This record gives sequence, C-alpha cells and structure tokens, in this order.
Amino acid sequence: MATSITTDVIRPGHRLDAFEPSHSAGAVVSFTGLVRDASHGQAVSSLYLEHYPGMTERMLDELEISACAQWPLHAVDIVHRVGDLACGEVIVFVAVASAHRQAAFEAASYLMDQLKSQVPLWKRETQLDSAQRVWLIPT
Repeated sequence: MATSITTDVIRPGHRLDAFEPSHSAGAVVSFTGLVRDASHGQAVSSLYLEHYPGMTERMLDELEISACAQWPLHAVDIVHRVGDLACGEVIVFVAVASAHRQAAFEAASYLMDQLKSQVPLWKRETQLDSAQRVWLIPT
C-alpha cells in the first residue's frame, strides 16, 4: 500500500509493473489522469499544481485507510504530481487490487472522487491564447 506526492514524471506502465497485489487478488483496476489541452472552451498550454506539504500526504494516507475499510483491498497505489505539467502529462495514477472486480472498480472510483474533492491540491491553468493563468475550483 502506497501513497505519494511527486514532482517527477509519473509512468503508469512502470507503476503497474511494480504494483504487487497478493496472489488472492482477482482484479486490478487503475486510473490515469492527464493534463487536457482545453478547459471550459479555452485552449490550455500548461497546468501548475500546488499542494499543502504534510497535510496533503496525510490526507492521501487517510483516504487509503478509508478505502481499505470499505472494500476488501489487497493493494493500493496513489501518486499525484505537483509542479508544472505540459498537456498530455500524467497528473495522477491510482491502482487498487481486490479479490473481485466490483470492489476494485468501486474503490478506484471512490479514491478519485475523494482525492478531487477532499485532498488539498490546487490547479492553475495557463491559457494558450492569452497566457492568462486561471486558478481552478475543484470539481
């Protein structure tokens, strides 16, 4: 089980290869979030992500504990990137393993929904046409 914040490039394939569910796991579900090239009808050139050091990591750990209390999970991996990101780069990677697919799908969805709404992370987009920087409200 692992959670982390990083400024390094996230490589989902490498993380999935390193993901080690138990032999009793029958399902692994992963989600990869990417920087889009448009938002609210505006072209985007980049995204900057900021976090609250210490608190963000603690809340990711609490989120993992909460998911494990609700579903029979064998393994969890959550990594979120911060700093400057270009369009197409990976923002977040979440993987869960469980004995059955329904629990794995539900837990992965829960983790992403809670991560987006509860974990202190802030996004600022740079719009391509005007180079205007816009802080985004979590959704």
